[in-house]
Amino acid sequence: MSTTSSTPISTPSSFQLIEAVVDRFDGAPVGERRRWSDEFKAQAVAAALEPGVNVSALARRLGISPPQLFAWRKAYLKSQEEAKPAKPSQQALTEIVIGDATIRVGHDIGEAVLRRIIKAVRSA
Repeated sequence: MSTTSSTPISTPSSFQLIEAVVDRFDGAPVGERRRWSDEFKAQAVAAALEPGVNVSALARRLGISPPQLFAWRKAYLKSQEEAKPAKPSQQALTEIVIGDATIRVGHDIGEAVLRRIIKAVRSA
């Protein structure tokens, strides 16, 4: 049985060369980022919005990651929400009671129009 021993480098003028090799982590994507056309995204999102579709299964069939398809779908739905015209807010009304008549008017009514309405109610 033979044993080998190494002698540590202890002289002040000596140095050791250490080489670091950068390697990808396990599970990291291989290659460059893929770029999807707007047409592909639109078709994928349209299919994902169909009733009863399993979005994760659809993504795997299309060769993309499920979180990617969920993100595209979320962005599409958000853009649709922002594109909708805002519902008119319930305008605050002022009620004016004259006898047994109640007049409800918005704050944007002109004074001249309001005077005519009140005059018409009083004369009725």
